[in-house]
Amino acid sequence: MSSNLLKRIADALDRMSPPPAPEPSFSEATAYIWHPDPDRLEPVAEVSRVDLVQLIGINRSRDTLLANTLQFGQGHAANNALLWGSRGMGKSSLVKAVHAEAVRQGLPVVLVEIAREDLASVGRLLAILGKARDRRFLLFSDDLSFSHDDTQYKSLKAVLDGGLSGRPSNVILYATSNRRHLMPRDMIENERSTAIQPGEAVEEKVSLSDRFGLWLGFHPCSQDEYLAMVRGYCDAYGISIGDEDLRAQAIEWQATRGSRSGRVAWQFFTDLAGRQGIAV
Repeated sequence: MSSNLLKRIADALDRMSPPPAPEPSFSEATAYIWHPDPDRLEPVAEVSRVDLVQLIGINRSRDTLLANTLQFGQGHAANNALLWGSRGMGKSSLVKAVHAEAVRQGLPVVLVEIAREDLASVGRLLAILGKARDRRFLLFSDDLSFSHDDTQYKSLKAVLDGGLSGRPSNVILYATSNRRHLMPRDMIENERSTAIQPGEAVEEKVSLSDRFGLWLGFHPCSQDEYLAMVRGYCDAYGISIGDEDLRAQAIEWQATRGSRSGRVAWQFFTDLAGRQGIAV
């Protein structure tokens, strides 16, 4: 085969292959979304979040995660954190709120969201983040859980344990899950009852949650906490409504939903604000 033909083939292959994405400078935004194949970090101009002071009823978790985030942003040691528990109680809202507070205090903290289904590419993401030594990265995975045949959890171990090359010192992971051990309880019990070595069958997956230094539990809120959340939103947005009227409407809304949580409180408030002609 002639050298000219080989050159033409090589040139054709170069044209077919997309050029590698330029490494971000992280000056465009303070939050990004990771997209693999092709690998890229999409800047988020405005993050959808609520203020830290509006997260009511989760004071201990709020204070603990905020302290961990601030010390990380200041260049000190900090833990990976697993926020687990009831739906709609502000787990992901808290992650975004403490990041906003760190940015407000002038700390070089960048939030990077990675979807559960993209965890297989986390090694490539860590390689990019590790080069930006002037930034501190909160790697955020929302609504994390694994099924019995799911192998994505092995990629997560690279973030928590570091693997052979080690996790970059400027990256920690915050994950949220409705499950304390990131896998369904009935799956744990089933594997324990059917496996030849019951302990070994589930140890690898269950121990994954043990690798998080911080476990922050979120539990169903009381009626008083639910009403306090609604009142806090009203005060923050300047909506005037009497306590008795607010209580009656909020409880009726909660009854139609069959549950109460921070999310239900926000949904009621959104309806109330809309009826009063106020944008939120």
